Amino acid sequence: MLRSMFSAISGLRAHQTKMDVTGNNIANVNTVGFKGSQTVFQDTLSQVIRAGGAPAQDRGGSNPAQVGLGVKVAAITTNWTQGATQSTGRSTDFMIEGDGFFVTRSGTEQLFTRAGSFEFDGSGKLVTPDGSVLRGWMADGDGVINSNGPIEDLSVPYGQIVSPVATTEGGMAGNLSGNATPTTTVQTAQTMYDDLGVAQDISYTWQKTATANQWSLTVAHTSAATPPVVTTLSGPTTVTWNPDGTLASAPTVTVPLAPLASASWTGNLTLDIGTVTQYGGASTVEATEQDGFALGSLQSFTLGNDGTITGVYSNGLRQPLGRLALASFNNPGGLEKAGNSSFRVGDNSGAAMIGLAGVAGRGVLNSGALEMSNVDLAEEFTGLIVAQRGFQANSRVITASDEILQDLVNLKR
Repeated sequence: MLRSMFSAISGLRAHQTKMDVTGNNIANVNTVGFKGSQTVFQDTLSQVIRAGGAPAQDRGGSNPAQVGLGVKVAAITTNWTQGATQSTGRSTDFMIEGDGFFVTRSGTEQLFTRAGSFEFDGSGKLVTPDGSVLRGWMADGDGVINSNGPIEDLSVPYGQIVSPVATTEGGMAGNLSGNATPTTTVQTAQTMYDDLGVAQDISYTWQKTATANQWSLTVAHTSAATPPVVTTLSGPTTVTWNPDGTLASAPTVTVPLAPLASASWTGNLTLDIGTVTQYGGASTVEATEQDGFALGSLQSFTLGNDGTITGVYSNGLRQPLGRLALASFNNPGGLEKAGNSSFRVGDNSGAAMIGLAGVAGRGVLNSGALEMSNVDLAEEFTGLIVAQRGFQANSRVITASDEILQDLVNLKR
């Protein structure tokens, strides 16, 4: 009788644990980045009433007679499947699609989390709701990120001023019509910047010459004065194409700035015309990129799938500010829960392998979205019923065993 009662008691304890785990899952059904858990049961030692025997020449073998002594919780495992995506539209909400964890710092401790709801603190650092700081690699002044160096706190310095940079290179792309008649002109313009970040209007004038497959290029500057003053910087420069429409001349044109006699913009411009073609059809040539920009301040930022945080400045410049770090583990099930939706390295998790998103099995990142809990309510309610019935059945075993013991006591009467 005592065996059945103690076995039933172990069943009560085990099913109570299952109820606790299920209750925690249901409580966190709307927790960002939460991963549900499952309870795994395992039987305990069995008492051998009769040992088994091996078959002999004159008789067969016999199986052992064993009575189990109850149940125990073998493990509480974590379900690491991807949670549903919830779009939020907030630029500081990040979501990992695939494996990996955000790396955060709480005091001096390094933690890991799947919850990507971040905010700015008073110093511009990206932090979790409980104040842990998001970690990664910050860019230097030129926007270069060294992802091979140690990770550090990530911050977005709103209002950061970027100094102006003078234009030294420009370019054009497109087509000049191979059907154009002599003296046909095609014009396009481009805004460039001097050393002080002041915008300068540069115009390009192409004119078809009488020679086949040949155009002349004139580069001029238009001042902001009233009336405007037009200064020719170079040209007309003869540019020649091959009969198949590809460029035959040098792919670059050097434009001296000396005719401007400006102390704030000197030297030469290098104009790239290597992709300009001369095919039949309309003329579509236009100015493309130039490498200068005016004084600007940081206005907003975007997050790329690779974790790069790109700053958007008021002068149109887009420059990397930093890059998020992601961590992966050989056995994420070995991580220890640290509260606040965070984990810490456990004895059986393996060391944290910190690197870039989308590399070495780590997932990619999305901005403006959060990963919701992966708890399935239908499954949890089913588990709730199973745990309740298991607890109830074990309590009935105790009741039945108690009645049998009572009957034994009553035999003396």
